[in-house]
Amino acid sequence: MGNQSSSIEQTWFHVVRVRSNSPAFKASIEPFFDFITCAKPEAADGEELADKPLQDIVQEHKDRRVNITIWSSKRQTFRDVSIVPSIEWNEIDDSLLGLTLRACDANRAMSSALDNVWHILEVITGSPAESAGLVPYGDWVIGWPGGVLRQENDFYDLVEMHTDKPLRLYVYSFDFDTLREVVLVPNRQWGGEGLLGCGVGFGLLHQIPVRQD
Repeated sequence: MGNQSSSIEQTWFHVVRVRSNSPAFKASIEPFFDFITCAKPEAADGEELADKPLQDIVQEHKDRRVNITIWSSKRQTFRDVSIVPSIEWNEIDDSLLGLTLRACDANRAMSSALDNVWHILEVITGSPAESAGLVPYGDWVIGWPGGVLRQENDFYDLVEMHTDKPLRLYVYSFDFDTLREVVLVPNRQWGGEGLLGCGVGFGLLHQIPVRQD
């Protein structure tokens, strides 16, 4: 659905969070790695579909199937997802998809979506990083509940801000292709150097490899 080359000229929506048991969750939409490029409802016979903003399409097609084109930064591929906006799953608010989205430039998303990740390197025994279950060389920090980390120093500043306080991080495991939430407490009392007790790599040599499966 949709012309992928023309989609690149549009604003995309970065999937920041996916709520459990939501329509988006059941459609296997992934936080951080997925970008919604365009959406079209399924047309009835003879119905002409006008281009509309994503929010309008979702609101106008409650309990009706909508086709969404998604670009995966993890696999560097497009895929089509069928989803039914619904309120039935949700007892908290009026979210129809269960998504938290952030508008972003499509060309920038394609060229640098995986740039801002922090690769966990060596993990020292007895450190906060080890206690939190971080896996050396197999884990990448990709964000936190407060949102997306945009620059290299954002992560280090975040750690400093949470000295002696619980810090929740979203961590991607390349070995198991899973995203999990990790809670650690940065501190200087654990008996070694640094607040985390692990090496952290950033930049071209430490990006998440593109998955081929």
